[in-house]
Amino acid sequence: MTDEVLVHVSSDADVVEAREKGRELSAQLGFSSIDLTLIVTAISEVARNILLYAREGEIVLRLDSDGQRGITVVARDEGPGIPDLELAMRDSYSTGNGLGLGLPGARRLMDEFEIESEISKGTTVVMKKWAPDRG
Repeated sequence: MTDEVLVHVSSDADVVEAREKGRELSAQLGFSSIDLTLIVTAISEVARNILLYAREGEIVLRLDSDGQRGITVVARDEGPGIPDLELAMRDSYSTGNGLGLGLPGARRLMDEFEIESEISKGTTVVMKKWAPDRG
């Protein structure tokens, strides 16, 4: 399998594909079933945000092996952007009607999380989960 996968996100089926590809790549690094579930859940959250707020975008899944081994997930869109990032990253804040974890939940599930958003230009989320040492 390749070390990088791009999934165009414009439908629920694409969200499922991003989850599956993320699970496949992560499994190559020896993540536990619990960690695989956390990674897939975080991918699902950012992919669903793309659908809800931007209608389309992409998820890039990449294996990292420079120094520390892990998976990087990049979710990007050219949607409306997030007007108040600080507010959007609060646990109690929700713009939707669902019970999803949202961006704060995705941040908690991963080891690293960065977000950039610009009004009328879009949003990019970069998340990383580091693989366990095999030593």
